[in-house]
Amino acid sequence: MTNTLVPRLFDIALWLAGAGHFVILFASFQVPSRLRWKEDLPKLMPFNRKLLWAQSGATVVTVIAFGTLTLALHAELLRGDRAAMGIALYIGCYWTYRIGLDAFYFSSADWPKGKMFAVGHILLTSLFVALAISYLGLFVWQVWLRHPV
Repeated sequence: MTNTLVPRLFDIALWLAGAGHFVILFASFQVPSRLRWKEDLPKLMPFNRKLLWAQSGATVVTVIAFGTLTLALHAELLRGDRAAMGIALYIGCYWTYRIGLDAFYFSSADWPKGKMFAVGHILLTSLFVALAISYLGLFVWQVWLRHPV
C-alpha cells in the first residue's frame, strides 16, 4: 500500500469506529427489555442485582468514553501521539477480550433463541472484531511499522 493510502484508511476506520461505539449503545439499551431482566433480576439477592446494574452502567460509560475519545482525539490517533496510542491499545485489547469472552466463555446455548438474537449476535460480534482490528491495527502501524524503533 502506498504511504498515503494507509493513513486515509485509518482516517475512515477511526470515524467509523467512533460511531460504532454508539451503535453498540443502541443495542445495549435494549438488553434489559429483550432479555427480560424485570423477570430474572428479582430472583437475585439485592447485592447481586445491584452489582449487575453497576457493572452494566460501567460498561455503558466505558463504551461512551471509547466513542467520544476516538472522535475527539481523531487527529492525535492519526498522528500516533504517545497517549493516543495508549488509548488505542487499551481499546483494542478491550474489544479483543470481549471477543474472547464470546468465543471461550459464553456458550451458544447461553444465548437467547430466535432469529433476531442470532442476527444481533453476528452483527455485534462482527462490530467487536472490526473495532479490535481497527485499534490494534492502528497501534501496530503507528508504533512498529510507521515509526520503527
